[in-house]
Amino acid sequence: MTVPTLMTSTPVVAAAWTGHDTRLVAAGLLGIAVLVVLITKLRVHPFLALTLGSGVLGVVAGLPLEKVIDSFSKGVGGTVASVGVLIALGAMLGRLLADSGGADQIVDTILGRARGRTLPWAMALVATLIGLPMFFEIGLVMLIPVVLLVARRAGQPLMRVGIPALAGLSVLHGLVPPHPGPLVAIDALKADLGITLGLGLLVAVPTVAVAGPLFGAVAARWVDPTPPEHLVPERHDGDGGRRPSFAATLFTVLLPVALMMGKAIADIALAKDNTARHVLDFVGAPLFALLAAVVVAMFTLGRAAGFTRDKLSATIGDSLPPIAGILLIVGAGGGFKQTLVDAGIGTVITNLATGANFSPLLLGWLIAVAIRVATGSATVATISAAGIVAPLAASLSPTHAALLVLAVGAGSLFFSHVNDAGFWLVKEYFGMSIGQTVKSWSIMETIVSVVSLVLVLLLGLVV
Repeated sequence: MTVPTLMTSTPVVAAAWTGHDTRLVAAGLLGIAVLVVLITKLRVHPFLALTLGSGVLGVVAGLPLEKVIDSFSKGVGGTVASVGVLIALGAMLGRLLADSGGADQIVDTILGRARGRTLPWAMALVATLIGLPMFFEIGLVMLIPVVLLVARRAGQPLMRVGIPALAGLSVLHGLVPPHPGPLVAIDALKADLGITLGLGLLVAVPTVAVAGPLFGAVAARWVDPTPPEHLVPERHDGDGGRRPSFAATLFTVLLPVALMMGKAIADIALAKDNTARHVLDFVGAPLFALLAAVVVAMFTLGRAAGFTRDKLSATIGDSLPPIAGILLIVGAGGGFKQTLVDAGIGTVITNLATGANFSPLLLGWLIAVAIRVATGSATVATISAAGIVAPLAASLSPTHAALLVLAVGAGSLFFSHVNDAGFWLVKEYFGMSIGQTVKSWSIMETIVSVVSLVLVLLLGLVV
């Protein structure tokens, strides 16, 4: 479909195709092919695959060898500087939430008020709240044992309870900062974080509803697994069994969201010289918002759970080693993106898309889908696709640049299968066969991707 409002206002005449353009496109395809082969066939770590793929791409595109190294280094440094700190702060907040028992408090409070038909919706709400500050893998490992226990106690089919929880975690992971993929895409496309956060939540809510409770009822008819008996939820209470209150936990989780949303609203509603806007711009900056949330969490979560200074220090310190791999992948992805940009491949793609009057949103989604299906990594798909379509964002309004971030994020979630670690994690925890996992988890991920894209395209027509 064509979305005229997303094109540049100045008519563009497609330039004649040249041999140099052919070489650049071939270099881009070869670089991505190297990524796919290294990750899927040779089982090379994504960090090393992205590094090697960047080198192949730059050399084939005709960049001088020293320029290849400079481009990759520049991309790594810029991405880690802008995104790495936010990922680290998000990990700290997530670890405080888990270790203090705050996450369990949210789970217990909401589930204590849900019965019967409302239970799947409650599980979706729990996963959404937990998924805001937590990375997907952490939230998944923490929530799945709870899902198993809830299904057993309530006498509900596992898919009716489990799919909503998985949908809530997956949608937040792909669409909403401070998760790594959306943060990298925001940085690559120069989108406004507050606007992206607001639109991301607007897209996420109906997407979770469709892919979660509604599809869960269907999946329960297709799949009836028997989960391993030894999997039981681990309680994460503070010292002496103390836990923070539900209100304090909810306040802490939503604090960075509220601050960043306040900045986005101020940028739209207030004049540039307004004092209130300057204040909201400062406190709503992602670095300040997440830093403030971590500092507040040390008291509302850590102290409330009886943590000593040593315990607080240990909890925050323990949050960082697990994200080392994520930081390396994100950094190498930034290097891959910068190599694409410096080689001029993004400009060629931009000229082709603009000359053909092709929607940037659909293009970003399709590229992310292809890389996701090939590599199995949502983060790699987001990073690579954002780098390819980055030049398109320069001609878009802030709102449409944010929608492009969401389109890429939606594509990165498409059809998880056997080359995705999340596929195997869900399979083993739920005790499913490969076929059952495809009919439940894989289809759910596809629904998330498609529904998100439809909502993004509709928003592109009206905003």
